[in-house]
Parts: sequence; C-alpha cells; structure tokens
Amino acid sequence: MSAIGVAASCSGLRPGVWLLKPGVHKMRSLGFHTAARCAAKDYYEVLVLGGGTGGITMSARMKRKVGAGNVAVVEPSKTHYYQPLWTLVGAGAKQLAASARPTESVMPQGVEWIKSRVTGLDPDKNCVWLENDKKISYKYLIIALGIGLHYEKIKGLPEGFHHPKIGSNYSVHTVEKTWRALQDFKEGNAIFTFPNTPVKCAGAPQKIMYLSEAYWRKTGKRSKANIVFNTSLGVIFGVKKYADALLEIIKERNIAVNYRRNLIEVRADKQEAVFENLDKPGVTEVHQYEMLHVTPPMGPPEVLINSPVSNEVGWVDVDAETLQHKKYPNVFGIGDCTTLPTSKTAAAIAAQSGVLDKTISMVMKNQLPTKKYDGYTSCPLVTGYNKVILAEFDYNAQPLETFPIDQSKERVTMYHMKADIMPLLYWNALLKGYWGGPAPFRKLMHLGLK
Repeated sequence: MSAIGVAASCSGLRPGVWLLKPGVHKMRSLGFHTAARCAAKDYYEVLVLGGGTGGITMSARMKRKVGAGNVAVVEPSKTHYYQPLWTLVGAGAKQLAASARPTESVMPQGVEWIKSRVTGLDPDKNCVWLENDKKISYKYLIIALGIGLHYEKIKGLPEGFHHPKIGSNYSVHTVEKTWRALQDFKEGNAIFTFPNTPVKCAGAPQKIMYLSEAYWRKTGKRSKANIVFNTSLGVIFGVKKYADALLEIIKERNIAVNYRRNLIEVRADKQEAVFENLDKPGVTEVHQYEMLHVTPPMGPPEVLINSPVSNEVGWVDVDAETLQHKKYPNVFGIGDCTTLPTSKTAAAIAAQSGVLDKTISMVMKNQLPTKKYDGYTSCPLVTGYNKVILAEFDYNAQPLETFPIDQSKERVTMYHMKADIMPLLYWNALLKGYWGGPAPFRKLMHLGLK
C-alpha cells in the first residue's frame, strides 16, 4: 500500500531565487552537503519521492513542519488508489471507482506536485534527477517509492490477462478480471498463488481465496470447485496465532494447500499454470485451471536498484527503529520500498509515519532521534463477505493487538472496520497526516481494563 511511482516536471513552478534558511549550516556536523543559493523551482527544504500512501502522508506532516511552499512531492500518476479495497473489488463487494481519487485532490494544499518520474538519486550532492535531465535539490529527502509489480517475470504474462479465467487483485488493470473469473467459474480447479518474493499485503493472496469459496457456496457452485492455494512459503501465515486460526478455516472449507510452489508460467490459451517445486530444483508441475488468481513477483522500484541509498538488492537502507537512512542522515524512507523487516501494508505506513515525523523533527534540531518503530503492522484477513480476522503484530511476529478480545476469531465487526471504517480513516486522517496508527487507542483500551 505505498507509493505507485515518483516524478517531476518543472511546469507550473514559480521562478525566483531564495537563500537556504539559517540553521542549515549547523547540519554540516552530520555530514550534509549544502549549497548557498538555489532557484525555488530547483530546491525544496523537504522533497518527497512518491505520491502513494507514505508520500502523501509525510508531505502533509512536513507541510505543518516547514510550510507548504517548502515541500514538494514527485509523482507521475494522475490517480491515487486506496489499494486495500481491491481485495473486495475482486470479490464483487466494492466498486473499483470507490478506491480511486485524483492525485490532485489528495495532495496537501500548497505543496508542490511535480508531475514526472525520478531517474536517479545523488544523496552525496543532495539532489535527484528527473525525466528530461531535470535536477531537484533538497535539504531533507523522504523516499516513499513503493514496490514494483513484475508480472513479466512469469512466462506468458502479462499478455495472458487478455484471456478469460485469470485475474489479479494487485493491479488496477486486472482486479476487475478477478471478479469476472469468479462469476464465470463453472467447475474445476480454482488456483490462488503466492510468489517467491517479498509482497505487499501478504494476506491478500489468500483473502480472495476465502471470498471466492464463500461466493461459490452462496451460488451453489462450491461442490464443483477444487480450491488450491499454491504458495512459495512454508507456512500459511507468518504469525502462529493467526496461522493456527487460518489452518482451521482451511480444513473446515476443504481447501488444498501446496507449500513451496512458485508460479513460473501461465499458458492462458490452454488454461494451464506451471509451478516450480522450490524444494526440488528442476521439478515442475502443470495444473489445469478453471480460475487462476495471480499474485505477481514484486521488487524494489527500478530507480532504486544500484542506487547509493539502497542495499545490495535495491531496498532503501534505513534504520529499523528510526527510519533514518543508515549512511545519509538527511535521507529517510517509509513504506514498501524500505528494508524495514515487517509486512508491507498501509497500516504499517500509518505507524511508521508517526515515528518518522518525530525522527525528522529531532534531526531538524540537530538531535538524535529517540522515537522507535516496533514493526507494528496490521492485516485484516478477510475470510468471508462479513468475516475478518484482524491480525496485528510486531517485528518479532508477536501479536500486538488493539482490542481486548481474541482477534484470531472471525468477526463481523472487524469486517465492517475493514470495508467501511478504514477507507474513511485513510482518506480523512492518514493522508492528511493525522493518523499514526492505533498505538494511542491501544493504550487507552488496555488501560481501561486495569
């Protein structure tokens, strides 16, 4: 649930020249490289790369900290999507239009929206490069570029999506095809996949499976469906408490799970999916399908691969507790593009945003950050059209729950929170920089029990 991309064009930027604010010079002790004068259209006190969840949230927070005119967001996309809703869109429970708003409408008022794409980062010179060789300099940089989808790494995709019977809830272009495939199902194998890479919202590949099973029960097709979850992982979910609950549901609903299976090819014209057995190199299996839901391989955005700000595989290398870059103290990361060892969800970004806000405040005062991120994330595991298991956990894969109830139980209330309350919270609180996760509410809830 993070930034879709990054970018910038200088059209609409105000001409003129201004000096760096007093105080920038004292930051030299932290190893900053500063310039004396920059044109306004070429320099911002805070530059945010990415206009997804993390980027818009942090730009709203930075606007209050340094003023709207001193903040810019680089983002090429004209539309901003609330992607957690796509689980329900793919199951016919929500409309795709409900997940979309113009980027202009979510951009904090007065913050500069640079409509282009980042092509390079030069943190040693405090600047980034955009399309058309445009250079933008900054005092502080926040990287929120999200995660890239790589359907093309599966042979036969993305062109296979032109055929029926196949969909994917991870793309705006294919999520509605999931619903059509679900409706068109007659009988046979319904296969749901999980790739051998990091993914955003790791619960989503099986959420659509539970919703499909519920839909076919409702429409009288369940007896004709052989539901199969082929996952590259060795477990159904990374947190044991919730994994145990999911395994019970899987058993009750007669769903087959094949672990350590990775989708490598789709023969859409024949309705065949080819999987490699990760425990037996060179061994492949061909499965016929009547419906196929693909979760694509994912990875860091291309611009971050081999970048000075990234680790050896391309993730922005930040401190796991403060979100400050490990080498460049005026560079920060948030969300899916970072090395943070937690699940990549919008809920994680909410918690990270509150910590990062405090971290940047301390750095701006030339002080060491003290606020620490504990890895909190949340995954509302949708198990039916009115049921959700609300998984909340930390870096250690230990439950970190908000409510004083057993959250491993399926609950109608949690479904309504997922489907109705969280979208409102997203648009009206998180993106406006007012929601830093449920930690304060959690404390109140549990204090009330003492």
